[in-house]
Parts: sequence; C-alpha cells; structure tokens
Amino acid sequence: MRFERILLIVLDSLGIGAMPDWREFGDDMPGDTLGHCAERRPLRLPNFERLGLANIRPFAHLKPAAEPAACYGRAALASPGKDTTTGHWELAGIVLKKPFPLYPNGFPEDLIREFERRIGRGVLGNKPASGTEIIQELGEEHVRTGKPIVYTSADSVFQIAAHEEVIPLEELYRICETARELLRGEHEVGRVIARPFTGRPGAFVRTANRHDYAVPPPQGMLLDRLAEQGVPVAGVGKISDIFLGRGISESLKTKNNADGMAKILEAMRRFSGGLIFANLVDFDMLYGHRNDPEGYSRALEEVDAWLPSLEASLAPGDLVIFTADHGCDPVTPSTDHNREYVPLLAFGPRARRGAALGTRASLADTGQTIAENFSTSVPAGESFLGELA
Repeated sequence: MRFERILLIVLDSLGIGAMPDWREFGDDMPGDTLGHCAERRPLRLPNFERLGLANIRPFAHLKPAAEPAACYGRAALASPGKDTTTGHWELAGIVLKKPFPLYPNGFPEDLIREFERRIGRGVLGNKPASGTEIIQELGEEHVRTGKPIVYTSADSVFQIAAHEEVIPLEELYRICETARELLRGEHEVGRVIARPFTGRPGAFVRTANRHDYAVPPPQGMLLDRLAEQGVPVAGVGKISDIFLGRGISESLKTKNNADGMAKILEAMRRFSGGLIFANLVDFDMLYGHRNDPEGYSRALEEVDAWLPSLEASLAPGDLVIFTADHGCDPVTPSTDHNREYVPLLAFGPRARRGAALGTRASLADTGQTIAENFSTSVPAGESFLGELA
C-alpha cells in the first residue's frame, strides 16, 4: 500500500470541455463548465492554480503553474451518459453498456396511472423541472389536494415532492419505495428521490429530509472491493445514497458545500486510513442547473479558499484526488448536464509533484488507482498509481 488514506473529492459537474461525442447526448452546444465561467470574469483560484488546474488546458485568466504541486490531467466518460449515477459508478470502476433512461417530456401516461393506482393518490406535475421552482408552482395545489408532485430532471430520476404536513415523511418514503419497485426494466431510472418540503404558499422550502432510492450498483465496484479488504470508507454528502450504503463504514450527510468541506475535515479526524469519498453538490444543484455562472464561480472560489485548511490537515501518507462526474455548464441555453471531460488533480505530502496524467480514457482509471493502492482491483480502468508515487 502506497498511501494510507485517500480523499476522493467530487466537484459535482465541474466539466472542463466538451467531449467529441457531445452531440450524441443531446447537448445544445459544446459544454465547457469551467472554461465558460472563467471567460465571464477572472476567477480567484490561486490554490487550484498552484496545484496545476490551468496546466490541464488553457483557461481565460488562470495561470499555469511553473511547478505544479499536483499531478494533473483530465478524464473522459466511457459510459453512455452524463448523469450523477453514471459518473459516480464509473469512478468506482463500473462502465455502463447502456444509459439510464431519461424523460425530457415526462413519464409515460400508463406508468403514471399505475403509480397512482398503487399509492392510492393522483399526482401533479409529471414534467422536467427545477425542484425549487416546481414546489412554488404546484405546492399550493398539492396542499389542497394531497396529490404528490412528480417531476424529473436532466438526470435519470423520478422525484416526488410532498409537504411534510400533508404527506408525512414515513408515507412519502413508502411512496418512493413503491415507485422504485415499479420502475424496472426499460424504466429503471438511476434514482427515485423523496423531496419533502415545508412552508406556506409563496414561501415553500425544501427540507433536509431528502432520501434517495438508487439502482443497486453491480457487484465488484470499488466500495465492494474495499470492504472485502477491510478498508474503511467514509461517505460525505450523497455518496452513500448513490451506492446504497454498500461498503460505506460511516456516512456524513451534508447541507451544502460549506458543510461538505467541514464534514471532510471531520472525516479526516475520525478516519486515519482508508478512503474518504466526498461529493460537493452545490455546483450542480444550485448553479449549473439554474444557469448561474456567477454563483458557480463563487462556489469554486470558496473551495479554493478552503484548500489550505485541507492541506494543513493532511497526514504524511495521504493522497487527495479532485475530480468531477460530468459537466453542467451554466452558460448554455439549457439547464441540463453536459457531456464533458473532467479534471484530475492528485497530490499529497509524499506524492510525486507535477506529473502530467494526460487524457484518461475513463473515470474508472481513478477507481482502479484507488483499488490498486489498497491491493485490489475493479472491473474497468487503468491505474495511474505508478505515476503518483
């Protein structure tokens, strides 16, 4: 084992340029999440610059480091998709053969009718929507009728929103379990998500009681392999939900990026070895999907300002890997995800500095690297561990 502890931090949706096949995945223009943000205004990212972010490729107003503190490169998505589940599974060494289904026009009428029959309630919505916007649009009708709000997004998701005083959490969770049982075969979406909210008309707000019901990942993915080796894994953010808790020793839920960064440091205090697998979701959820490049840029600067605290907490045998799962360019016309390359920055006190990792053929290369470090392997990916140590 070359590193005692690895931190895999996913900057959710931080793509760095369109992949050649972007047209095949419904993108309305070539995505470049970080590049377009950098073009809008100068980004204050001195710590990411020092690591070598701008050495991966040129970005407006960002300077390449003369001697990057990290090994740097980019990775392509090998799976046919551009969603959360696809990206995270691939990071864990699973390359999909077919994409999860998407529903840009809502779910089929016969499927919705069967869902209504099983839960004993009608539903509202059944369309792609922003979660915060649809509860303002349909929340009052939901409170009046008791009908849950069903909606989807650019991800392969079946989301169900309900006011906690209208449909109690226990019932909402049972409704989601019913949806998960129904959504099989051709309609097996990546996740069913409970989206509870509270408040009054005009001021509805989502609560922290979200719960995800994911498709079980195939056996042999990274977290399975680490569990077999007795390697502890701390999941920070939505990681445990994505992998149904498999191989997770402890899950630290987060409210936002700031809380996520604090929870990463907390996990480091509690886990002296193994893997800390974290997702910082605000980039995607709050800014990419809402076409807010300024918010996206501020969120990047907040993570950059936190980096010295992370580095000061590193033990000699630590390795940190920053990457992403897909793109979500906030300046494109649509609010959907984008088919983009993602960054790779790997560094640690005793890791090699400044090695160019090139363009990796798959996000699974990261999973294979972590697996090799802990004396195991995953189904896909080419390890770059030898280039780090």
